[in-house]
Amino acid sequence: MAQMIFLNLPVKDLPASMAFFEALGFSFNPQFTDETAACMVISDTIFAMLLTHEKFASFSPKPIADTERSVEVLTCLSRESREAVDAIVKAALAAGGSTYNGPQDHGFMYGHGFRDLDGHVWEVMWMDPAAVAG
Repeated sequence: MAQMIFLNLPVKDLPASMAFFEALGFSFNPQFTDETAACMVISDTIFAMLLTHEKFASFSPKPIADTERSVEVLTCLSRESREAVDAIVKAALAAGGSTYNGPQDHGFMYGHGFRDLDGHVWEVMWMDPAAVAG
């Protein structure tokens, strides 16, 4: 079995969060989606579980982070081009998200990001394949 990553994120309004991420082009696995959780497919081995606050609280004894006051994690997704980075950020803004920082251009690497409806930070980056091959 391939190693997988399941990012678990608390969300205030599950249907609204699902609509937000669908507007960015993500899909959901109905087998692991119900009224308390939704399994967002990022790739064949990476998933984000969007969990209602009640469901998330059942997994952790600590309080849910207040994303207006702090950052709990920086989730970074790669894209195939600079244009694809800008496109997903533009889609996030159109769907009700916000930015938290301007684009970062390092020549061989380009990034930008957005905050989703619950304030979770999603960084999006592209790296020149020649720089990776190094």
